[in-house]
Amino acid sequence: MTNNYRYIGKKIPRKDAKEIVTGKAAFFDDIKMPDMLIGKTLRSPYPHANIQSIDTRNAENLPGVKAVLTYKNIPPWTVGIPPHIPVLDRRLRYVGDAVALVAAETREIAEAAIELIEVEYEPLEAVYDLDEAIKPEAPQLYDFAPQNMVPDALPLGVEGFEDAPLHHIKIGNVEKGFQEADIICQGTCSYDGIPNPLPPEPPGIIVKWEGPEEAIVWSATQSPSWANILTSMFLNFTEIRSIATYCGGSYGSKNMLFNISLHAAALAKATNRPVKIYYTKAEHLNAFVLRPASRIHGKIGMKKDGTLTAIQGDWLMGYGANAPMGFMQLAVGCGEAQLALRCKNWDFKAKCVLTNRTPSGIVRGFGGQELKSSLMPILSIAMREADIDPLEFFKKNYVKDGDGYYWRDSKWHVCEGMDYRKAMEKGGEAFGWKEKWKGWLKPTTEKGTKKTGVGVSLHGNADVGEDRSEAYVRLMPSGEAVVQILVAEAGMGQRDSLCKMVAEVLQIPLEKVKMTPPDSLVNPVESGLVGSRGTYACGTAVIAAAQDARKQLLEKAAEKFNTAAENMDTADGMVFQKDKPEQAMPWFFITGPFQSFTGFGRFNTDFTKPNFMMIFTEVEVDVETGKIEILKVLAATDAGQIINPLALKGQIRGSLGSAGIDTAIMEESVIDPQNGHIMTSNMIDYKWRTFAELPEFDDVILESQFPTHQFKAIGVGEIATAPTPAAVLMAVSNAVGKQFFEYPLTPDKILSALGKIKGAESK
Repeated sequence: MTNNYRYIGKKIPRKDAKEIVTGKAAFFDDIKMPDMLIGKTLRSPYPHANIQSIDTRNAENLPGVKAVLTYKNIPPWTVGIPPHIPVLDRRLRYVGDAVALVAAETREIAEAAIELIEVEYEPLEAVYDLDEAIKPEAPQLYDFAPQNMVPDALPLGVEGFEDAPLHHIKIGNVEKGFQEADIICQGTCSYDGIPNPLPPEPPGIIVKWEGPEEAIVWSATQSPSWANILTSMFLNFTEIRSIATYCGGSYGSKNMLFNISLHAAALAKATNRPVKIYYTKAEHLNAFVLRPASRIHGKIGMKKDGTLTAIQGDWLMGYGANAPMGFMQLAVGCGEAQLALRCKNWDFKAKCVLTNRTPSGIVRGFGGQELKSSLMPILSIAMREADIDPLEFFKKNYVKDGDGYYWRDSKWHVCEGMDYRKAMEKGGEAFGWKEKWKGWLKPTTEKGTKKTGVGVSLHGNADVGEDRSEAYVRLMPSGEAVVQILVAEAGMGQRDSLCKMVAEVLQIPLEKVKMTPPDSLVNPVESGLVGSRGTYACGTAVIAAAQDARKQLLEKAAEKFNTAAENMDTADGMVFQKDKPEQAMPWFFITGPFQSFTGFGRFNTDFTKPNFMMIFTEVEVDVETGKIEILKVLAATDAGQIINPLALKGQIRGSLGSAGIDTAIMEESVIDPQNGHIMTSNMIDYKWRTFAELPEFDDVILESQFPTHQFKAIGVGEIATAPTPAAVLMAVSNAVGKQFFEYPLTPDKILSALGKIKGAESK
């Protein structure tokens, strides 16, 4: 879309580009400080065990060791929402669970001390499968979670969660809905390969206590506010100053630094010195958060024209050994199901399930990718029986202006001003969907042993407007603007985009816009870069702050020009009367040397404007070898007014990575069921796509003017990965002529479904 903007929508180099490419940008491991100790963790070799005895004397006596902590002497802190997970516990619940913590002068000394700790374990029976875990006879992980199901969440007592987070969609009458249906189908689908989000940089934390109830936390996180607010809560509301470094990728996962934060905090308190914990890549793959597992037992009622009459099901989300964010992810996933599927009758229940493997946490998609990947294949049964083109089905059933839904806060919201059918149509045209779609379980082409097939799926999220943002913009006598908002840089260019918005409002050179460091001490309250909220929520706050500061400047200038403020304007650090621009004067002559104008902006929660992403895929399957090759991917979306074209394309094309498309065919964390160890704990055994193996990737991005903020934009980055696994599963099913209900589609599953090797066929 053409516009008259100076910066918005233009391909302008990022403000921090030179810092990053020249190595000037400070990442986590660049942080050094006097007297800093290194923290290391002794980890459990068992998936489920009790500590019978632990002897730390040899480790404590090693020169250079300053503290050794176990469940016996660690502060009684807990984590989770609500807090319920001990920092260290006598009961160990996964391979890699923390047994003891060491702080030492060097990494080498800390690692040597870990080896000197003597532990006797009582191994216990373990459980890994979701359906097995909820049986009465299954091994129990916690007393508070009978049958390994975390009890339904209670109201959290904070704004936005006066009611319990949504975990049961109960709308209308499903029995009546099934009576009205022409087609009733049911099935089970599992998306439980628990892939790793794979950010390049491992997680890390530095904690320094400034007093008994005051600490500073440095972290490689995308949301420094989480370290500020949640770590404070877990430390009994200790005053926390949170400082974020540049973050080498997060994809949601580095919002999950709770346990590491408390480990470092405990060691720092014990030694009265700053402590740094920085995971190795092996620890990152073995002991940090994975994507939650997902399994849906579902039943669908539908009319022949594609109208959904009833949706019923049980959704099990597996979080491994603990579920610190489980209810939030279930709540968002339940909301997103309603965005994708317009239906008057629902009875859909979600449960957090615990098992003896590495905990799960936030991964790009936050409940929605897990839900869509499991639900869409079951829905495909009904679409196939009705012989409905899935693209036409999605055009009919995706949320539209005026449709209502329950969101994560358990409140009813109504969609405002959003209609994505044009984006779906344009995407289908660019992909050649009508030409390539031959019908359900029918290949597009066949050539020898190789068959091609196509698939499509979609996703949307109303969390683009979640939670509050606050920002200040200060106009300085020098003609510069300083933006104060607690936003970190995790690779997606959000800080740069916010600066562009401020520069556009004030009409000053982009280099004249500065942003304060991501430090909670110098910035107002902000809930973080989650849910694609940076563009709408954070953007609204900085735009409002810039407008407020501009208004103050022009009101003051109007006094000097002896006119009304509405007759004044500003550009390039100058103020002038609109009808006499030649008489412009610098800001300095309005502010004087000792005055600035500070504007304040706030965004309030708005769940009425969901975003949208559709993925089309074309695959080739060799029916002799079972090998799958993704030939083409096309993403179709409507982002409203594009703020930063290059950053947007980077976010969309990132759906190949960060546990996206390839979770359908290769990416998974493989657990040995005999001993609970992750067998894919390095970058050789973990199967992932390299740059040399990328398929053809294209996109269709529309720019409708959405009712959001001044620039009519909405974020889509987080949801780019979410439709891709289900789209690939559909494409492979069509190529092979067999419906699949399990991920990842490794060659043995293809060949088994075709009867070419012995083994359990796909359900």
